[in-house]
Amino acid sequence: MKIYFAGSIRAGRDDTPIYASLIDKLKKYGDVLTEHVGDKTLLQTGDDGPSDRSIHTRDMAWLQSCNCVVAEVTTPSLGVGYELGWAAALDKPVLCLYRSATGRMLSAMIAGSPAISTIYYSCVEDALPFIEDFIKRVAERRVEASGT
Repeated sequence: MKIYFAGSIRAGRDDTPIYASLIDKLKKYGDVLTEHVGDKTLLQTGDDGPSDRSIHTRDMAWLQSCNCVVAEVTTPSLGVGYELGWAAALDKPVLCLYRSATGRMLSAMIAGSPAISTIYYSCVEDALPFIEDFIKRVAERRVEASGT
């Protein structure tokens, strides 16, 4: 299974340890295409490609090829919102993880989207059963789509 993980890069890297932990957990279910999002050496300048165009092209190819998207959306990010919109348009299963204890409000466009499942959590361990259930549903959908 190919998993696209989305998290803030240029909008702030404060949640990098959480991203790294979530990515580590997701790797037991498949290939995390965007593992670099959890890399603590990746700076807020978004130095993960030679140019903005190459990053966009690469990430769009990953989005198109993935089986599902898991996004940590506590830190608001234009890029993550863009990725989620495309994922929904591409009919990719999407799970958003949001820590409500931060005092920030989650965008209504994410929380209210029928194409996006959103869970509220306080720590990574609380999110794990939801992630496991989501991945199981994605796997079942893949089996149904293949007709086997």
